[in-house]
Formats: sequence, C-alpha cells, structure tokens
Amino acid sequence: MTRTKARELAIRLIYAQAATGAEDVLADFLEPEHFETLAAEDELFAERPEGASLEYIEKLLCLCRERRAELDAYIEKYARGWRPERITRTAAAVLRCAIAEVLYIDDAPLAAAINEAVELAKRYEEPETVAFINGVLGGFVRGEGLVPESEQ
Repeated sequence: MTRTKARELAIRLIYAQAATGAEDVLADFLEPEHFETLAAEDELFAERPEGASLEYIEKLLCLCRERRAELDAYIEKYARGWRPERITRTAAAVLRCAIAEVLYIDDAPLAAAINEAVELAKRYEEPETVAFINGVLGGFVRGEGLVPESEQ
C-alpha cells in the first residue's frame, strides 16, 4: 500500500475518531467482514493495510488522539478568517494529520505531507475549503519556522 493511501485511510479514521469519540476505531475498521464491505464500495479499501502501512496509520491515529488539543491549537492559530465551528470535520482531520506528520514523523518530508494533504482534501472538500487548508498549512510551516531559509 502506498503512503498516499495510508494517509487517506488515516484521515478517514481520524475523522471517525473525532466524530464518534471512540479511541480504537482501527480495530473495528480492520475487522475482515467490515473491511470487505468497504472494499465493495470504495477502491481505496481494495488493499488491506499491513506492515509499514498499518504502523503508519496507527501512529497517525495515536498522535492525533493524544495530541488533539495541541494540533487544534495550531489549526486555530493559523485559521485566519475562519471560526472553529466553520471548519468541517473532514478539513480538521486533514489538518490534524498533516500537522502531526510534519511535527512528529521523521521520515515524512514536509513538502510531501503538505502537498498530499491538499490533494486529498480536493477529493472531499469544496475549492474554498481546500484553499483554506492550504493556507493554514502554509501559515503553520512558515509561522513555526519549519521552512528552510533557502525556501523563504
């Protein structure tokens, strides 16, 4: 499974985690019968995550659950012109995932995490929300000093 697909699965699970308040959404999600049902509905579920992909998804879910307040504080800080209640659950999941990757996953290149977050958002959100996500993530990396000086 590609890291892009693993990210997308993680975003869907981060969304479910936030929407339901359940801590262990991954176990239910990966039940063979449930996963087969999903595979019949969406190509994303054609391949069951295993090995490194499964570890990556688990790490993102854990980070987003344990550090949710911190991730949401970054989102609020850089969400200029958007009240928190205006941010959709999907946009929040995309933002949490990307910020967690940038801050806590060493082998996730900054540009890849940001670019893929924006590309994945395009599949689920309106153009205005995608632009918002791009702006928040751009503001975050600049504002937190994460952009190398050569790129500023």
